[in-house]
Amino acid sequence: MKKWLEKAVIDYGMIEEGDKLLVGLSGGADSYALLDLLDSPMVFTPDFSFIAVNIDMGFDASYKAFNSLEKYLSENNYRYVLEKTEIGPLAHSSFNKKNPCFLCSRLRRKRIFEIAAEHGCNKIAFAHHRDDVIETLLINIFFGREISTMVPRQSIFSGKMHIIRPLIYLREELVKKYCQERQFPIVENKCPTSKTSKRIYVKTLLDNLSKDHKKIRDNIFQAMSHVKPDYLLPLSKKM
Repeated sequence: MKKWLEKAVIDYGMIEEGDKLLVGLSGGADSYALLDLLDSPMVFTPDFSFIAVNIDMGFDASYKAFNSLEKYLSENNYRYVLEKTEIGPLAHSSFNKKNPCFLCSRLRRKRIFEIAAEHGCNKIAFAHHRDDVIETLLINIFFGREISTMVPRQSIFSGKMHIIRPLIYLREELVKKYCQERQFPIVENKCPTSKTSKRIYVKTLLDNLSKDHKKIRDNIFQAMSHVKPDYLLPLSKKM
């Protein structure tokens, strides 16, 4: 696990001396793994500091997840910010039935960017892994009519901040296995559309294709670094 995180950090210049990271912590396996790995000794990564941030979306009125995360972060002496919101119910309300995921993500990220600025963070680390990158490519092709995906390091606000994804070389199954071994207190995703989203659709599709072609995901991931623009359609009038 650690060697792949460090390789990604080095390959894409994700972390530099004196960086202050905001680490997004959703309570899922991926974000726990990222936080834990960044907090462990690294050989080839410059000195940096970080703060863990969770935006509770408000799907659970009891805020059970909020309390679970606070207990874990406090017991492990992490610096953190936990914030309760009503973003989830708002995004899924009657006036926004067509695309709740878009608004939910947009409002959550807006608040994360604000917290990063408030705490002097120059980089935001998200726990997107290799499978997320592959799935996003297909989601954007199938439903967004464009060829794009998540990138390892992304400049935002005219270079004042950067988004980094240190888990980009790691397969989802490896991340899940690591979390089981470490016994992190995983938080259940209470989002009402989490099991019917476009991402779940694409993930299921890839799982089915992998039964006959085991290297499907590997091939897609490698293809993103072997693009031949001369063999893509030129920009044309909208149909």
